[in-house]
Amino acid sequence: MSLTVSPFFSLQDAANISVLRLQSTDGTNRLTRDCVLALLEVLYTLANFSRPVVITGNSRFFSAGADLAEIAALDALSACDFSKTGQNLMDRIEQFPTPIYAAVSGYCMGGGLDLALACHRRIAAPSAVFGHRGAALGLITGWGGTQRLPRLVGKARALEIFVAADKINARRALEIGLIDAIADDPVGETIRML
Repeated sequence: MSLTVSPFFSLQDAANISVLRLQSTDGTNRLTRDCVLALLEVLYTLANFSRPVVITGNSRFFSAGADLAEIAALDALSACDFSKTGQNLMDRIEQFPTPIYAAVSGYCMGGGLDLALACHRRIAAPSAVFGHRGAALGLITGWGGTQRLPRLVGKARALEIFVAADKINARRALEIGLIDAIADDPVGETIRML
């Protein structure tokens, strides 16, 4: 039984596992300020149930990351606040009392990659594409990806991903240690693993 908790995600219980599916009206699952705050709130609630969580998106987008139009409208003070809020979300995921897995299909970009990096494990569909395109736009992540990515793939590869702003397919992501496995149905595979 699926329960829509907010405009930003739906929540479903499957085999004593909570599946949190990111959603948005345009299907890109952008991590707006309101979305980040809603995710923080639901994670506080889910922590009380002591069961694993799977975060996923749709077949085309895990998440396109932060909303660039929203970021462009920020002044210095609100930009700092948004960065701290995003960091709080990523820290909450990383320190969650039970495993949180990212089940990635489609594009996992920018802040969406930060979110996946904060998860304890990452399972991707063969069609998954990863990247931090901020450098191409004169931006760098403020949500902890610059710390988490080098821990997974090494400093040289992380610099290449951040500076060159290249997109990485699932096969390459597995080769370099960015993801833990590839599966045709990443949500189903994650549920089986847990």
